[in-house]
Amino acid sequence: MTLQRPFDERLHTYLDILLKLGVNLQQGQTLVISTGSPTVIEDVAPVARQLTRKAYEMGARHVFMQWDDAEVAQMRMLMAPEEALSEIPMWRVKWMEELAEQGAAFLNLYAPDPNLYSDVDSARVATAMRAGARAGAQLAAAASTLRHPWLVASVATRAWARQVYPQAPDVEAVMTLWDYIFAATRVNQDDPLAAWRRHLDGLNERTQYLNTARFRRLHYRAPGTDLRIELPERQVWVGGGNSVSAQGIAFVPNLPTEEVFSLPVRAGVEGVVSSTMPLNYNGNLIEGISLRFEAGRIVEFDARQGRDLLATIIETDDGSHYLGEVALVPVDSPVNTGTPVRNTLFDENASCHLAIGRAYPICLEGGAKMSPEELAAHGANTSLEHVDFMVGSDKLDIDGETVSGEMVPVFRSGMWAR
Repeated sequence: MTLQRPFDERLHTYLDILLKLGVNLQQGQTLVISTGSPTVIEDVAPVARQLTRKAYEMGARHVFMQWDDAEVAQMRMLMAPEEALSEIPMWRVKWMEELAEQGAAFLNLYAPDPNLYSDVDSARVATAMRAGARAGAQLAAAASTLRHPWLVASVATRAWARQVYPQAPDVEAVMTLWDYIFAATRVNQDDPLAAWRRHLDGLNERTQYLNTARFRRLHYRAPGTDLRIELPERQVWVGGGNSVSAQGIAFVPNLPTEEVFSLPVRAGVEGVVSSTMPLNYNGNLIEGISLRFEAGRIVEFDARQGRDLLATIIETDDGSHYLGEVALVPVDSPVNTGTPVRNTLFDENASCHLAIGRAYPICLEGGAKMSPEELAAHGANTSLEHVDFMVGSDKLDIDGETVSGEMVPVFRSGMWAR
C-alpha cells in the first residue's frame, strides 16, 4: 500500500531507513557522514544535521561530518596550479583509514552536480580524480571487502533537481526530486522497513538462483550490443540483502538497491556493448558510450558526448581497460521512471550495468581474504577505477551458458526470464 504523508514525516522515515537499515548503526559506534563529491553545503547541511541528531539518539559514540563545497571545488579545478591537483592531504585520508579500522560506519550522501566541471579541461579533472583514487585505495579496499558498514544514499539538491526537472522552479524541482527519492526507497509504503525486508528477501532469492546455476558465461544482445562475459568458477552473486561487515553487522550498501551483481573473468569479455543512459562522472556527462572488447580488454571506444573524458577513465591504469562488475536489474525496477536522473546511484538501480575497472573481492568465494595475486589468479580485475555505466533496456536479452553448454534465458526484454 502506498501512502502520501507530509514531507517532514517522510524525510524522518527516510533518515530512519538510512541509519537503521542502511548502515545499521550500533550502540557506541562511530558514524562518518560525507558528501562523497562536492556539493552545495546549504542543500545538504539540514539533512546532515538531522542525521547527526538521530545517530546520537540511537547511541552513536561520535558523529563526524566530511563535506566539500561545490563552488570551492570548482575554483580549485579551474584555477589551482596543475601540479597541485595531484596533491592530496594525507592526514585526512589517514584519519578516515583509522576510523575504518575501528569499524566506524560510513554514510555517503551522494548528490553530485552533473555540470559541476563542464567548463574544466577533462585532463585536469582526470589528474585530480586519479590522485584521489590513489590516496583512497586503502579505504576503497576496506569498503569492498566489507571491513566496516557503509552506505551510499542521496539527498535532493538544487543542482541535481535542475538537471532532472529543467522546466520547474527550483523549489518545485527539489520537492519533486524528493518525491522520486522517497518512492524509489519505499518510504511511501505502508510499512517501509517491512517492505524493504520483503524486497531484500527477493534479491536474496535471485542471488541464490544465480549462485546455484553457476553459469560459465552470460551473453548480452540488444541494439548496439553483442557481448559475451565469462564468469569465474568461484563466482559469488551478491545483492543488497546479504552484506555483513567484519564485525558481523548486516547492512545495505546502496539505497535504493535493485541489483544483483558479480564479477567477470578479466580476460573473458568479448564483443561490443552500448550504453543506454548518460553517465555522470565527477561532474561531467558522458553519453552514447560504445566499447569493443577482445580477450577482456577494451580495444575500441567512443561516445557521442564526453569521449575525451571516457578516454581518461580507460587510460587510468592497466586494469581500467577491463571490466570488474556485471550487475542485473530488471526494467520494472521502481527506480526506473523511463528517464535517466543523471545520478549513478539511481540510474544503476534502474538498469542492468557493467563497471570499468576494479572488481569486488566479495564476488569470489573467499575473495575478501585473498591477496591481490590470488585474486588475479582467479580472474578478478584490479584498478584504481570502478565506473558503472548502464546497458539495460526493454530490448535487452541475456542468456546464461551452463557448464554443459546449455543456453538458459536469464533476461528477456529487460525482465527476469524466470
